[in-house]
Amino acid sequence: MAGTVLGVGTGVFFIALIWIVAFVLRMILLRATGPTNLGVIPVFLLALISTLILVFFPRICNCLNISFLLQTVDTFFISQYVLLSVASVGFLVALFGLLPLHFLEAVYAKPLNTLELSGQAKLAC
Repeated sequence: MAGTVLGVGTGVFFIALIWIVAFVLRMILLRATGPTNLGVIPVFLLALISTLILVFFPRICNCLNISFLLQTVDTFFISQYVLLSVASVGFLVALFGLLPLHFLEAVYAKPLNTLELSGQAKLAC
């Protein structure tokens, strides 16, 4: 078994690295004040979702049948399109959610200085 250390593959080390980074980010975000410490929730969910994807969609088959390994089949066809559609919907929601905020931002007139206005009125008389 090439690419294994202590009998486990690189995926286990990658999952451990994901959780170590999530733990460090959690410790940093919990020390922040205000609503910034709520960033712990997306960090945890991102680590959980990436772990579940790595566990339930492994890239290597553990079977020894050579003829099965020579077949070229895209088994991730549906999941790739599901991921693409979710990312596209998220992009469109973010785009159409931010565009009205950008275009409908209120532009207020600068207040006139009353002293300058009274001085111009005196000169006109």
